[in-house]
Amino acid sequence: MKKFKFLGLLVISAFIIFAVAEPAPANSKKLPKPVVGEDGLHKQEWFHDSFLDLKEDLAEAKASGKRLVIFWEQKGCPYCKRTHEVNLRIPKIVKFITDNFVVIQMNLWGDKEVTDFNGEVTTEKKLSQKWAVRFTPTIQFFPDDPKAIGKKSGRDIEVMRIPGYFKPFHFYFLFKYVHAKAYKTEPNFQRWLGLEGDKLAEKGLDIQKLLWADDLLID
Repeated sequence: MKKFKFLGLLVISAFIIFAVAEPAPANSKKLPKPVVGEDGLHKQEWFHDSFLDLKEDLAEAKASGKRLVIFWEQKGCPYCKRTHEVNLRIPKIVKFITDNFVVIQMNLWGDKEVTDFNGEVTTEKKLSQKWAVRFTPTIQFFPDDPKAIGKKSGRDIEVMRIPGYFKPFHFYFLFKYVHAKAYKTEPNFQRWLGLEGDKLAEKGLDIQKLLWADDLLID
């Protein structure tokens, strides 16, 4: 019964953006707020400085033992702002991402030249249309083996796509889900997360607090 209660809470809460959250503990340490670049996008110093040849970026990520991720954002996006000012200021989240992923930021309306995984040269804006990226933020995860890509486009090879804002708990476990390649055995992220939530509940952790908090209250 506990499992189904958790899944119900997950479905209700996963995409609610500005829900009232319990305050973070007084000793909680946040990373500094990110700067906003000339393009209007929030910047993280650990974002990959890429020439936007995506197949090369994937190969570089593979060589460093990491996975390639693309964050699609746009100027004035409140959910992008919240991702940066809430989720990406939590040290545990940032450490897990930087230890295991190479992150490229792309502008939904950008004019920078991009080379798709299949070698097609285009722009950020045209690529977002080609890949049917409609919302920001959208996070795309890609395979860890460049040889498996062949001449396919990024839309055809992505292993996971999340459109919209996830609160810290869901956001953190999304990256753990991809890192563990759990999508190969459990393609439903919500079902997998429900099982992980049950494990935390068995340890005596307050699942509702974890779901709604703007911090990551997990040891």
